Formats: sequence, C-alpha cells, structure tokens
Amino acid sequence: MRYVAAYLLAGLGGNAQPKEADIEKILGSVGVSVEAEKLSLVMKALAGKNIEEVIAAGKEKLASVPSGGAAPAAAAAGGGAAPAAAGAAPAAKEEEKKKEESGGESDEDMGFGLFD
Repeated sequence: MRYVAAYLLAGLGGNAQPKEADIEKILGSVGVSVEAEKLSLVMKALAGKNIEEVIAAGKEKLASVPSGGAAPAAAAAGGGAAPAAAGAAPAAKEEEKKKEESGGESDEDMGFGLFD
C-alpha cells in the first residue's frame, strides 16, 4: 500500500510516470523502508497505465465486495451491553414515574390539561 500511495503522490506532484527511484525518494523522505521486490511488482503492475483508469477499475471491484459483515459485530457488542442496561432500567423507570407524577400535578393545579 505504501508503494501505491507514493506512486499516487508522485502523480499528484506532476510526475505522470514515476520511476522506482522516485518512489524510493518519496518513501525515504518520511523514513519508510523500501523492499525492492515489492516495489518492482507494483511498478510492473502500474507500468503504462493511466492512474485515473486504475482507480476507476478499483472502485468497480470494491462495489462488488459484500459489506454486510458489520451487523454481527454490532449485535455482539449490543449483547454485551445488555446486562448493564438492564441494571440501569429500573432506575430510569423510577425517574420517568417521578416526572409523570410531577407533570400531572402541574396540570391539576391549573384545572385544565394541555389538550382539553
């Protein structure tokens, strides 16, 4: 990923066809080591291609990836929080009763309700 990111940075900087030395220079400027084998693989894969077309093709591939995996994780997280919420529920109900009682008293004091 670091090689692709450096390639994109070079492209944004105006270098339409960056070379391996350009990528090494970009990564070296931020203290990132370069593995020559992986860099050469990325450079071979991107050689002669328009970067905008490569990005568009990647977006199409990502659109076909199923993304329904987050729901079970959310359900598991909710299941873990349920006991804590259950302990807090009686206290919340007591507060609601107090609010209802105090709200009802104020209507009775005036002799009419809001919707009467």
